Amino acid sequence: MSNWRWVMCAMLFFATTVNYLDRQVLSLTWKDFIAADFHWTDSQYGTITAWFSIFYALACLFAGKFIDWMGTRKGYLWSIFIWSVGACMHAACGILTLKINDIGSMEALRAVQSGSAVALAVSTCSVWLFLGCRMILALGESGNFPAAIKVTAEYFPKKDRAFATSIFNAGASVGALAAPATIPLLAAHWGWEMAFIIIGALGFVWMFFWFFLYDKPWKSRFVNRAELEYIQQDDSVAATAEVNNEGGKTIPFLKCFTFRQTWAFIAGKFFTDGVWWFFLFWAPAYFSDQYHYRSDSKEAIMLILVLYLIVTVLSICGGYLPKLFVEKKGMEPYSGRMRAMLIFAFFPLLALFAQPLGRYSAWFPAIIIGLAGAGHQAWSANLYSTIGDMFPKSTIGTITGVGTTMGGLASFMINKGAGMLFTKSYEAGADFTFMGFEGKEAGYMIVFCICAVAYLIGWTVMKTLVPRYKPIVVD
Repeated sequence: MSNWRWVMCAMLFFATTVNYLDRQVLSLTWKDFIAADFHWTDSQYGTITAWFSIFYALACLFAGKFIDWMGTRKGYLWSIFIWSVGACMHAACGILTLKINDIGSMEALRAVQSGSAVALAVSTCSVWLFLGCRMILALGESGNFPAAIKVTAEYFPKKDRAFATSIFNAGASVGALAAPATIPLLAAHWGWEMAFIIIGALGFVWMFFWFFLYDKPWKSRFVNRAELEYIQQDDSVAATAEVNNEGGKTIPFLKCFTFRQTWAFIAGKFFTDGVWWFFLFWAPAYFSDQYHYRSDSKEAIMLILVLYLIVTVLSICGGYLPKLFVEKKGMEPYSGRMRAMLIFAFFPLLALFAQPLGRYSAWFPAIIIGLAGAGHQAWSANLYSTIGDMFPKSTIGTITGVGTTMGGLASFMINKGAGMLFTKSYEAGADFTFMGFEGKEAGYMIVFCICAVAYLIGWTVMKTLVPRYKPIVVD
């Protein structure tokens, strides 16, 4: 048997790694580099991350349908091209801000007095420019997961999909792991603008390999008959039909919302995606705020590296768990996935202890957030795989996009809310209290509490909507 499916999985892994590297450049440069140039507040950064989530959510609503229509080969190429262009465009925001506000140089910009009318004009202008670039980035990135999940369904049988998904989804953790080791150093040595350009250019390299390596498994010259039979082991009749009709019969977009399975996936994404995006966007700022570690300092880099190393290693193991339930316990894939997801739903409860233990050392919240993040990534890998369990391959991209849209809306709510909360709690100081914490520490504790219980709520709603395995058959 050939093993080309794992090469495809590796391509998905690298695409997701680049995706998260591009997404992380702003979060690792804004606090210690960009904010000083443009006089940003926590609330303004929260606005940028929140609106990025909204752009991403709205784009996902159509990206899945676009991938189903365009196909994984062309759809993925367009997706990564657009987001790479958007990532590189961030570098021009400084120059445009200077021109729009008629300021001669970056040195003169930094010399603007905080709180002045000029500082307000600069911060407002730069926020809008960054929002424009984030919109293009979000438009392209919205196609990554619909395309990746569709490729996984094409190249793997059901029992292997959660494991394959956990591997490529680990690219999110590896991207977040590589980011603090590279981006702050790039920004410190060559400026934050070059950090956006260098990281953004990686997507164009990936496009070259994807163009020459990808094809449908039944068309690929790298897949032999034995591997094709393994891939199509779940339903030989449906597999044969897909060979002759690449997409199969699809489900109309609005009809997708008549199925409880669609709403179960939506619930799983809505209740949990915001948690991951909060950790992703705010962890560097958290260590800067609470412990005064600049993002390019040795301490901050090590904390973020360890955090995402924990996420990466444990999340891959989490994707293997339902495979174990199916092969060793004899469970059908959906039941095995739901049992695994229940186990992972308890991991984020550890976030309740991040702030209390953080009083003793920054390493406690770093490790705890890492364990909570690992729980999310393992949960997410299995959640994505439930689509392939329930829906025909021709509709996988559409359902992925719809669910991701709701996850993006949740991310908007938590990031915008967190930014406003942190600004308010900081200004209130000792007058703002929660569970024994004051000021911004109390604000972080509130958000950690929300993150802790989100997964158990999401699992309960999913199980209520779809208590047992029930695939959708297209007439």
